[in-house]
Amino acid sequence: MLATPPLGQSVGYGIVVGLGFAFAFGMILTTFVLKRYNYELQTSEMFSTAGRTVKSGLVASAVVSSWTWAATLLQSSAVAYNYGVSGPFWYASGATVQIILFATIAIELKRRAPNAHTFLEVIRARYGAVTHIVFMVFGLFTNILVTSMLLTGGSAVVTSLTGVPTAAACFLLPVGVVLYTMFGGIKATFLTDYAHTVVILIILLMFAFTTYATNEHLGSPGKVFDLLHEAAKKHPVEGNAGGSYLTMRSKEGAIFFVINIVGNFGTVFCDNGYYNKAIAASPVDALPGYIMGGLSWFAIPWLAATTMGLAALALESNPVFPTFPDRMNPADVSAGLVLPTAAVALLGKGGAAATLLLVFMAVTSAMSAELIAVSSIFTYDFYQTYFNPTATGKQLIYMSHVMVVGFAIAMAAWSTGLYYIGISMGYLYLLMGVIISSAVLPATLTLMWSKQNWWAATLTPPLGFACSLIAWLVTAKKEGGELTVGTTGANNPMLAGNVVALLSPLIFVPVLTYSFGPQNYDWVSMKQIRRGDDHDLAAAAHVDLELVPGEHRSATDDEEEQAKLYKASRIARWMTAGMTLAFLILWPMPMYGSGYIFSKKFFTGWVVVGIMWMFCSAFCVGLYPLWEGRKTSVKTFKSIYLDITGKKKPPKGPVVTDGEEGSSTPTEALTEKAAIKE
Repeated sequence: MLATPPLGQSVGYGIVVGLGFAFAFGMILTTFVLKRYNYELQTSEMFSTAGRTVKSGLVASAVVSSWTWAATLLQSSAVAYNYGVSGPFWYASGATVQIILFATIAIELKRRAPNAHTFLEVIRARYGAVTHIVFMVFGLFTNILVTSMLLTGGSAVVTSLTGVPTAAACFLLPVGVVLYTMFGGIKATFLTDYAHTVVILIILLMFAFTTYATNEHLGSPGKVFDLLHEAAKKHPVEGNAGGSYLTMRSKEGAIFFVINIVGNFGTVFCDNGYYNKAIAASPVDALPGYIMGGLSWFAIPWLAATTMGLAALALESNPVFPTFPDRMNPADVSAGLVLPTAAVALLGKGGAAATLLLVFMAVTSAMSAELIAVSSIFTYDFYQTYFNPTATGKQLIYMSHVMVVGFAIAMAAWSTGLYYIGISMGYLYLLMGVIISSAVLPATLTLMWSKQNWWAATLTPPLGFACSLIAWLVTAKKEGGELTVGTTGANNPMLAGNVVALLSPLIFVPVLTYSFGPQNYDWVSMKQIRRGDDHDLAAAAHVDLELVPGEHRSATDDEEEQAKLYKASRIARWMTAGMTLAFLILWPMPMYGSGYIFSKKFFTGWVVVGIMWMFCSAFCVGLYPLWEGRKTSVKTFKSIYLDITGKKKPPKGPVVTDGEEGSSTPTEALTEKAAIKE
């Protein structure tokens, strides 16, 4: 913890509350504009799926934003501080492959269950209520763990930089998110994700150029290299080649790499938020959106940690470093305070303010996705499935709103409790795979393998969870002699629990499937999942529901969609396999095996590649979505101008839209609808 917060509490409350309300107001205004000029009626379908019409640029920016947690910036910088240059790469590559691999699952979900709202509906359609409830528990565990990390990491930074009490930060960070999520649904999540991602990219590039180009104490990759070389002499890293911070050969870093891969499989493949985005994407945009998002995201933890984690190591022997002459406290490192401490050393109060804004953006954008994920589960998998199968659109919207508020309050209280018992973001990050990764394989095979039977799908997650808990706690007890936060949070116990959680289903699934007989599923029941009934909302708004964007479907549309998705599924499997091989084997393993210690030129090139990659990310998720939506944006701004100046009022009623183009009046839309029906 910083001895004296560089910013006052007023700044902390101003950003946490003021900026939260500013985003909420902006989203409310955007929702009004979309309704008035683009005729988007806020139905239950629009709230949870955005009409299934989102384009690849916004999908990519939403994936980047949702995957950029507080941990993405804070934990990656912590592992850079602990292990050197290998840490950022292990973090980035170990969490990128899941997004890229998920592209295949996203395509299969849209192929097999075109009307699904959550991945749990697919589980129920195939296996029934008991399996559905098992996976609902694991899905909610995932959302609880992710949101806990967001709030524990975010509140720790807010407290460290401004002195705002941690409990207050836990309760105030979600306020603005709840407001704009309630008003805009998942469409609000996509739009605010875009804005948050752009701000995050700009701040990280500013940090990189400060560290490697303009700072008076650092100012070049060569200077950072020299200081890292000196740091290794003073406190060499045990398990690293030559004790150096400038090598990919790191024993503890490699252990973290395995934990990171396993845990992040759970938080992608069991998090309904990623399925929500796949469902919301239009058929042709799901694959490019996830591939672009995964590749763009890689640069964020890689460059952020290579910049801020290494800057902390380079500057801690300098009087400008807040903890000088001491090194950082390990508890503060685990809490995620490496990045804010380095920012203060680099830029003083300006660095603190930039970090506060950065963490606020990361926490709120990812939390919005979690709120939508949980509200979708409770609305469609709990309320509609087991309590009110004939729920109207109004009732579904009401339940979604109630759950957004309820989950936010519950998680704020829970995260405050975690703070008071000493559970940090770093601990939760290592733990998540132990809790949830046993559900990854059976969830994936539900969409990918017709033979997995009810027994394998239902029993594997709890059996794997039991095995992972045993492996984790037994290893902690054996190595530490007692079970405490410290002993259970060590690398080896976490490694044992994570690996058992992910790999034990490789035994349970085939044994249970072939012991009780394979299912030979025909995929038909998944296609029978129905959409929400929003006719009451349409009637209240005096509009024809079929004219709302994304609502009208024809048999021809469905056939064309299936053909596109089948082609995309074949491309996805080859592409994801190739990129996974490159990120996990071809790039890092020769460098690890050789024990190569970076030269000054190689380190300079390493940094330059990271900065160039970040600029490519900025193009993919910053500029490309604007280009994709240029026609709609121009049309909307033109309509606003004509409306404000009184030259032309918008027509009262929705229009049929097809991509960027569409009919301009309700009359034309009705004519087009009649032609389609004929």
